[in-house]
Amino acid sequence: MSGLSHAVAAGKYSTCRAWRCARGRLNSANLRKKNANSFVTLFISTIFANSYITELTPMVKTNKHHVGLLPQVIIAIILGVATSYVLPDWGIRVFLTFNGIFGQFLGFMIPLIIIGLVTPAIADIGRGAGRLLVVTVALAYADTVIAGLLAYGTGSWLFPSMVDSVGTIPHVEKGLALEPFFSISIPPLTGVMTGLVLSFIVGLGIAYGRLTTLKNCFDEFKYIVAKVIDKGIIPFLPLYIFGIFLNMTHNGQAGKIMMVFAQVVVVIIVLHVFILVYEFCIAGGFVRRNPFRLLWAMLPAYLTALGTSSSAATIPVTLKQTIQNGVSKDIAGFTIPLCATIHMSGSVMKITACALVICLVTGLPHGFGHFLYFILMLGICIVAAPGVPGGSIMASLGVLASILGFNSEAQALMIALYIAMDSFGTACNVTGDGAIALIVDKIFHRQKAAS
Repeated sequence: MSGLSHAVAAGKYSTCRAWRCARGRLNSANLRKKNANSFVTLFISTIFANSYITELTPMVKTNKHHVGLLPQVIIAIILGVATSYVLPDWGIRVFLTFNGIFGQFLGFMIPLIIIGLVTPAIADIGRGAGRLLVVTVALAYADTVIAGLLAYGTGSWLFPSMVDSVGTIPHVEKGLALEPFFSISIPPLTGVMTGLVLSFIVGLGIAYGRLTTLKNCFDEFKYIVAKVIDKGIIPFLPLYIFGIFLNMTHNGQAGKIMMVFAQVVVVIIVLHVFILVYEFCIAGGFVRRNPFRLLWAMLPAYLTALGTSSSAATIPVTLKQTIQNGVSKDIAGFTIPLCATIHMSGSVMKITACALVICLVTGLPHGFGHFLYFILMLGICIVAAPGVPGGSIMASLGVLASILGFNSEAQALMIALYIAMDSFGTACNVTGDGAIALIVDKIFHRQKAAS
């Protein structure tokens, strides 16, 4: 090879080497920039997550152009109150017509939601038979029921005076000055309790009979129901709530409702902190460790759940912090994903408190026996909540209607009040999972040591 050829080859090699080095530095810079942007995005999302994060999959997806469900509901309430003073009667009747049709569709879907979500949930839990499963489910359900009873006891003590300070209003179905232009009747295929009993029978039959074909059918039906909730119900809830508050303001009811709601939100936020403290005090006493240090170690999981409003998206953080609290990896790996589905202390507490205040405001029955039955059934139905914003309250509409007698307007008020505090309930749920894991780990390690 000539000297010129050597020089050209050397030049090409140097150029290629320089290009690779430059590209490597560029990729490194881009990676650092991407990591920095990811950190900033995570930080911002943790603070303003309800505006950016959607609970559709276990992976957290962000879209800076997306407006979350909570801001949409808040905007809908404000616009509903403000628009009622300027909108003519025929305009209000347009939204009443939409609300009437949507309410009928919602009533039609409630039994299907129960059958489609509860049946696969029971089948999935039943298939993993074993003492570890039984102990974990029992602890999670007991804590969920206790949280509901705590909400009822606190509400029975505080809420009547709050309601008396603003005065009761007639039942939301009475005294409507305006009527929709027309109505469409969409009767449900079955009753709510019939659907619930059917879900138990079929779910347990699938679990114990190992009926794979039937299980696959209900899994596919669950997919359909979840898609209807995600695409056909949740997106229209702000418009539905707008119509509710538009009509309530027109009838002079909205002011009293919002004054009570503002006080209830404060009570529920304090309650969810108290629930976390008593959960970790019990767990700390069981494992003989400082409960507040255990609770402090779960703070990253709490903040992540507060930001994402998703139990599923918080599982990696909850799992890491639970192991950091001294729980063995095998116990943590079993209890944390399971409790993300079945341990709903924060959600049940919120729903119970919200339901009680609406019963007080609207004059519906709210005796202890009535609410005890409601809480016991709610703790089961909410296990099947779909992974979408507001999924827990959607899964609870059946028992609200069948046990407490909530009509479509009362259900809309429940949805609005619940969504206003959605993140706090999720944060309470997942943080409490760490307390249950501590107790389960202690029980089974003690048994291993004895054997």
